[in-house]
Amino acid sequence: MKKAEIERYAELLATVGIERGLIGPREAERIWDRHIFNSLPVTSLIPEGSSVIDIGSGAGLPGIPIALARPDLQVTLIEPLQRRVDFLGEAVEGLDITVLRGRAQDFKLKADFVTARAVAPLEKLKKISWHLVKKGGALLAIKGESAVQEVETVSGAHLYEIELEGLPLGRVISLPKAG
Repeated sequence: MKKAEIERYAELLATVGIERGLIGPREAERIWDRHIFNSLPVTSLIPEGSSVIDIGSGAGLPGIPIALARPDLQVTLIEPLQRRVDFLGEAVEGLDITVLRGRAQDFKLKADFVTARAVAPLEKLKKISWHLVKKGGALLAIKGESAVQEVETVSGAHLYEIELEGLPLGRVISLPKAG
């Protein structure tokens, strides 16, 4: 991970992100733990050189931290709201990250992995994004404490509780698509 790029992004979240209402005003002191570090455990489930579509990217979470931590990945962010797309355009300037405006269900793209954080319950998330996942790939949903209950709502889903040194416990539900 390039330290200068991730620090620039964190600063952008803490200033412009709050000014434009992309994250709450009390979130500035929690940018690293609650937002950036929370986005990183999912990277341990993505093989080198994979393509990733992050849906409902909002302020770029988890897509931008994923791309900055793993420059070997091809990352595309999908976000329906123009004001968020404008922010994402600024946030990824100079980076090899694609930003698209629209809803996940409006695109015919395919990627090895589709990621989401705070978008929808797992069942709905599958409905709106399953067509984006290549055969042999997976939907990777970053979840909070509700993950234990949510994993039971969709057949074939697996819960990963990922501990990376120095980071809070990450919960990711993986829903693999048969190849």
